[in-house]
Amino acid sequence: MKQKLSKVEWSWALYDVAFSAFAILSTAFLPILMKLVGKTHGLSNALTTAHWGYVQSFSTLALALLAPVLGAIADMKGMKRKLFVFFLVVALVSLASMLFTDNYAILLLANLICAIGYSGTNIVYDAYLVDVTGNGRMNLLSSVGFAVGYAGRCLPYLAGIVLYGTLPFGITPVTAIKISIGITLVWWLAFTIPFLHNVQQLYSREDKPAMLVTQSFGSMWTTLKKIVREKNMGFFLIAYFFYIDGVNTIISMTSDFGYDVGISVTTMALALLVTQIVAAPAVLLFERVARRITTKNVLLIAIGVFTAICTYALFLKSAWQFWVIAIATGLVLGTIQALSRSYFGRMIPDKSRNNEYFGFFNVLARYSAILGPLMLSLFTLLTGSSRYGVASIDVLFLIGFILLLRFVPNIDRDANTGNTNRPSPVPVETE
Repeated sequence: MKQKLSKVEWSWALYDVAFSAFAILSTAFLPILMKLVGKTHGLSNALTTAHWGYVQSFSTLALALLAPVLGAIADMKGMKRKLFVFFLVVALVSLASMLFTDNYAILLLANLICAIGYSGTNIVYDAYLVDVTGNGRMNLLSSVGFAVGYAGRCLPYLAGIVLYGTLPFGITPVTAIKISIGITLVWWLAFTIPFLHNVQQLYSREDKPAMLVTQSFGSMWTTLKKIVREKNMGFFLIAYFFYIDGVNTIISMTSDFGYDVGISVTTMALALLVTQIVAAPAVLLFERVARRITTKNVLLIAIGVFTAICTYALFLKSAWQFWVIAIATGLVLGTIQALSRSYFGRMIPDKSRNNEYFGFFNVLARYSAILGPLMLSLFTLLTGSSRYGVASIDVLFLIGFILLLRFVPNIDRDANTGNTNRPSPVPVETE
């Protein structure tokens, strides 16, 4: 009997469609906006690349410092939705503010605040995975979320490509990007509605300490000690820290890199569109492959592909080579994100503290997103070439690969015997 997603599961997955529009906007067009505005202020491409890297690093640092305690607060009854809505409002308002200014410094600040709001919603969104499905369906649902996210973001992104490539009615490139920002804003809000309407917090702690933040730090410390004692989870998080660092760096810095080595904006935009088109079916395909060769082995393959991509970037000189990188990235981008999220979710021993655990999961992702862009920015400034900056990210992938291979167990073996599965907490429709 074939299972399909329930209404609650689909509502959760559709939020990936909502925020993915911003994810591709921030990868493809916001860095270009900063370069165009930066030129009017007399700034070089290398300097705006460095500024963009610093914005990515500082925004993730802010959330990384807060993520574990936010997770502890979100585990309390009724708090998960409040935190989600707070960060959503922060993200949407700061994104909207970019429509009304051409000041370089203000735009940098708006990007910083929007990135914080975006990351904040994702921390809570990831933790909801435990609320909406069971261990046995996490790989599937996490993969579906990324798949529909990559497919759904294509429409607003395609609109941005057309606007930037044709500049209708005599609009400027800056105006074209700002219209794309407006489209993304509406898209993000519209596809968040099903999530807000249907997704509820299933697991929570009933206690509501009078000193909420202080008690949350204590609870966070308890969870951290559990992670340290459970070496399997600890080693997975360390491996994840390194390899997702490389992934996040590639996501946030691709357009800057392509621009610096002479790839046209239109070519980059179309190549990134192809990345999304490839990623949507690829993540579902690799979810099925993971059932046969295990999730861990698929993650190792994905890390290997990313290592090859960073090495190949050293020799990038023409547009067709950028297309090769775009397609190769699409094959494994959604897979490494989706299966890492579900792999960790299946490891969580205490579902009532799932936000705390995902707080640590996300804090490593955020801290790793600090190191990668900083490495790329520093190597670019030191060598004068973005190629060496991208190649430096290989070190992070290699460390993650070795740690995952040598020290992280293959939990799918237990899952195949039923030891890690539990009944789904939501009704599952069948056909």
